[in-house]
Amino acid sequence: MIKDKILRFLFISLLGIIIPDLSGIITFTRYSPLELIAIYIYFIVMSASIWFCCGWLHERIRYWITPDQNIFIKISTISVTNAIFGGGIAGVFGLIWYKISHEIFRWSSYLPVIILSVLAVILFTLVYEILYLSKEREIDSKVVDQLDWERSVAEMSNLKNELDPHFIFNSLNTLSHLILNDPETAHVFNMKLASVYKYFLINKDRDMISLHNEIEFVENYFFLVQLRYNNQISLTTELNGREDGKIMIVPFALQIAVENAIKHNQFTLRDPLNIFIELNEDCVLIKNNKKEKKYRENSTGIGLKNLKSRYMLSFKKNIVIEVTDKEYVIKLPLIHQNFNS
Repeated sequence: MIKDKILRFLFISLLGIIIPDLSGIITFTRYSPLELIAIYIYFIVMSASIWFCCGWLHERIRYWITPDQNIFIKISTISVTNAIFGGGIAGVFGLIWYKISHEIFRWSSYLPVIILSVLAVILFTLVYEILYLSKEREIDSKVVDQLDWERSVAEMSNLKNELDPHFIFNSLNTLSHLILNDPETAHVFNMKLASVYKYFLINKDRDMISLHNEIEFVENYFFLVQLRYNNQISLTTELNGREDGKIMIVPFALQIAVENAIKHNQFTLRDPLNIFIELNEDCVLIKNNKKEKKYRENSTGIGLKNLKSRYMLSFKKNIVIEVTDKEYVIKLPLIHQNFNS
């Protein structure tokens, strides 16, 4: 129900005074001041009766009408029904007035009471219907916003927990091989692997992380995959001394970009894959020499789709991908710690 206490009080009183004055149903010279006050109270009661009864009827009709019904038919039905109802109430009060007053019944003053009441009912029915529709739209908008927020939270939760499912399997296979053939390196590998998953567990629920920490993480991650590929890949970082903890990035963004380069390119010891991470004024660039595999290996479909979705859901920012014949470049927007999404 629309909250209209002030509006109700003002217009019920106003209509109770205007309708008898404009209709000419009162001959003022026949009544004392005290009687005139009582007369206006009577017509204010009539106005209040019309208002509350039509309001009640309005609520009932809106309840019966289906939401998908044509809006013109809906408003017309409510207006006509309220007008008939309000006019009937005004007619009854008018007849009672002639019975209890010093007035002689005249159609010329009785009909205007009904007509003015009907016009007032139609006017306020339209006003209320506009208020109802606005309120419904506001509620619908809030519901849609809430559903969008819940969907975004659910998507973000899924995205944050998606890493290549083959990574741990391949890392354990590599570790098993190193334990048998190079125990010292196996020890370092095990520490790096533990560090990678510790980072993942600690930061998987964060929206952003410092570039400094992300670089440390991706270097540990790269150490693991580099051993797996027998040094056929290289990683170079050029941050110009700016990785001071104040520059932020989406967690695992660099890891996903590096993983994407490794997954979709072929490389050998003679023709290695070279990955570069550079920092400019507004973004981090991850570049690699391009030599796409002739046959793509099975993919989970996470990769860059994951990265794009996380930037858009959390910060309404897009990553930029530039592809040439020789080079593949991903540009990741930098984030400020006081960013308001």
